[in-house]
Amino acid sequence: MDAAAKTRYATEDRIGVLEELLGERYSVRAFLPQPVPSKTIERVLVAAQRTASWCNSQPWQVLIASGEAKERFRKAIYAEAASGAKDDHDFTPPREYLGPYLERRRESGFQLYNTLGIVRGDKMAYAKQALENYNFFGAPHVAVIHTDEPLGIYGAIDCGAYVGNFMLAAQALGLGTIPQAALARHSGLIRRHFKLADDRKVVCGISFGFADNAHKVNSYRTSRASVAETVTFVDK
Repeated sequence: MDAAAKTRYATEDRIGVLEELLGERYSVRAFLPQPVPSKTIERVLVAAQRTASWCNSQPWQVLIASGEAKERFRKAIYAEAASGAKDDHDFTPPREYLGPYLERRRESGFQLYNTLGIVRGDKMAYAKQALENYNFFGAPHVAVIHTDEPLGIYGAIDCGAYVGNFMLAAQALGLGTIPQAALARHSGLIRRHFKLADDRKVVCGISFGFADNAHKVNSYRTSRASVAETVTFVDK
């Protein structure tokens, strides 16, 4: 086999691994209780640290709660969420979902509810399931991603890229993840609970661990739009 052929196969192998990881990854909503070994978590973090960022600012800071610390945090944020406390986002959430964005959101939601046997329109059941975000879906670890306030939306965008790479690295190592904007609805509580400075802005959380593959909630997969629906080519 000549050098050019070896390079081609190597390239196919590389993109194949990435495509496989992207195809496998999904938002896990039921985890096994066993903790992830610290060396495995460290490897995820080392890989994710290679994320590209604006001016190489690397604005993400990551707080990972495990064991008793995770449990104290879970109780605190669940209690606030269940109390009906008002939203306390650091970054303005979507004003509304329209057109295809609304359709995709509804499809995803109804897939979840149908899998769990929740009847369409049962708002109490919807709310109960939404609160499972604050139980971290049983995950043994939860990461809080926060950034520096002066960096504004670009700091948050860089953090989003970090979250994507964190999840792919975790997938490669046999872990399950779920990114959670829901946790950022209680940014003030997070700052108080972990004694973060006022200029730290919470982007999202990531619950992670080993997926409970036997749980029915992990049995469905969301769809993806086609390239034709999302990309415009301009060449003249």
